[in-house]
Amino acid sequence: MSFLRSINPVGAVSDFAVIWKENPYRWRVLIVSAALTVGIFMLLLPKSQRIPPRPPEVIYISTFAEGRTEAEILASNLSHQKKKEALEDLLAQREELRKDLYRKLGKATFLDVDKLEKQMEPDEDKDKAKKEAELARLKQEQDAAIAAIRSGKPEPKLPPVDTSDQASTSGDR
Repeated sequence: MSFLRSINPVGAVSDFAVIWKENPYRWRVLIVSAALTVGIFMLLLPKSQRIPPRPPEVIYISTFAEGRTEAEILASNLSHQKKKEALEDLLAQREELRKDLYRKLGKATFLDVDKLEKQMEPDEDKDKAKKEAELARLKQEQDAAIAAIRSGKPEPKLPPVDTSDQASTSGDR
């Protein structure tokens, strides 16, 4: 504790002021000191440089053969559509199995499953009608685009798709 008592910042500042006033070269020394400090830092610190960003790496789709005919494209689309429909059928079967398991669980826990299903039917019918309307619209647009391609005319300008309704109903279940 006695060591800390002998340290007095007021005394240190007053000593510095006395020495500063007595030195006739004080401003020259200050300027030379500052210049040396800045010079050393300028030598030691590297210059910052910005390199140009790397150009993006473009990967071209190489799975399709060049020069495919329209018939090959349509056949490929049809085969993919059949796979998609098979997957949708499988998902529908799984959905029905899941509903059946929940029905059994509801009956085991003494819930009125039939009443709950009747309450859910209007919502399911709305969702189904929306999906069918969307599929019909997409089919119509696809037919128009195919007809335009076959006739050599540019594709017709399609109206923008309203996705605001889809975002609000996606997490309802």
